[in-house]
Amino acid sequence: MFKVRVYVNYKASILDPQAAVIEGAIKRLGEDGVSDIHVGKVFDFVIKADSKQDAEAKIDKISDNLLANPNMETYDFTVTEVN
Repeated sequence: MFKVRVYVNYKASILDPQAAVIEGAIKRLGEDGVSDIHVGKVFDFVIKADSKQDAEAKIDKISDNLLANPNMETYDFTVTEVN
């Protein structure tokens, strides 16, 4: 079994309105040194697989088909074997 964390974010070419609002609020708080904010989603789950490579293939399939919109979002993940 493997513990998985999938990170999903907008592609660089896609406007992230939530991030823009947060960046504006931070500036209104008087903090000028903050920029390039990205808001994303994180998914944690455990998956059964025979190997790390098998787990990664399953995670790619799940992420491509369900967790991320490939037209607007990218994803990355970490996989850790658990006993």
